[in-house]
Amino acid sequence: MFHYVYVLQSKKDGRLYVGYTRNIFKRLKVHNKGLSYYTKKYAPWILIYFEGFLNQEDALRREKYLKTSIGKRTLKLQLRKYFENERFSI
Repeated sequence: MFHYVYVLQSKKDGRLYVGYTRNIFKRLKVHNKGLSYYTKKYAPWILIYFEGFLNQEDALRREKYLKTSIGKRTLKLQLRKYFENERFSI
């Protein structure tokens, strides 16, 4: 079983959300149905990035890192072409 760290972007205002799950497509549906307290007011969401891990501890460590200011900067550099083509400036 894989463990995923994922990044969603709100189609409403462009904000990003980083999360962890074992079932990435089911989790995306939860976010888009408004069943997640923290993300419901910014739905709909699109999946823009994910990483798979064999170990839950590694995935949770990566999620925590991507939520830091340095992690956010790293993510934006890694996805710079995506953000250059988006209508939202992040």
